Amino acid sequence: MTYCVGMVLDGGLVFMSDTRTNAGLDNISTFRKMTIWEEPGERVITLMAAGNLATTQAVVSLLDERSKSPGERMPSLLAAPSMFQAARMIAETLREVIERQSDGGMRADSTFNATLIVGGQIKGSPPRLFLIYPEGNFIEAGDDTPFFQIGETKYGRPILVRAYDPEMSFEAAMKLLLVSFDSTLKANLSVGAPMDFHFYEADSLKTGPSGRIEQHDPYFQTISQRWGDALKEALDSLPEYERPAG
Repeated sequence: MTYCVGMVLDGGLVFMSDTRTNAGLDNISTFRKMTIWEEPGERVITLMAAGNLATTQAVVSLLDERSKSPGERMPSLLAAPSMFQAARMIAETLREVIERQSDGGMRADSTFNATLIVGGQIKGSPPRLFLIYPEGNFIEAGDDTPFFQIGETKYGRPILVRAYDPEMSFEAAMKLLLVSFDSTLKANLSVGAPMDFHFYEADSLKTGPSGRIEQHDPYFQTISQRWGDALKEALDSLPEYERPAG
């Protein structure tokens, strides 16, 4: 399982993904699920993937190869004129890989399926964020849907819905995302640290602060402990239930 979040802020885009993959309880590994393509001053594109590992790795490899040796039938991600066209190119590559691996036509419930989040900015247009489904169709983030989640989404969603603010700083977004990931890690063992992150500042057209947060990172541990304590205090502060008479 996987957990990835892409978020639109007034100041840019925020991405975070876990790194755990598993094929059974005794076969757990760490794989990077975030890929960044950059042409400084021209474009920055970030991709996160959830689903079948062979599928997602094939998609990234094909996009890399086609960016290095573009052709008429193999357009380059680094030559896409807009983020919409970049999203369409990635969606078509995903559909191509699934159809090839499923050997007989794409099926939404195929064991080879995958879901992607892609976001970034190409010079001349604003930052944009997209969610790409295994069928090859996609949607764009907007005012009503300012963030996307893929993978194990249900445990980390409540805090995002309650606390998200488009005006928040990157630092505040990091705190919010770590609470969301902490809730998911505690509820589902198939999602695990370390977590990769990338903060893209609007109109910078270069990779922003990025890195990896380990399980025992002091800040992450502080967030986890204090969030747990705050939840217990909030629960204790609520009025007691009054048992019906009789």
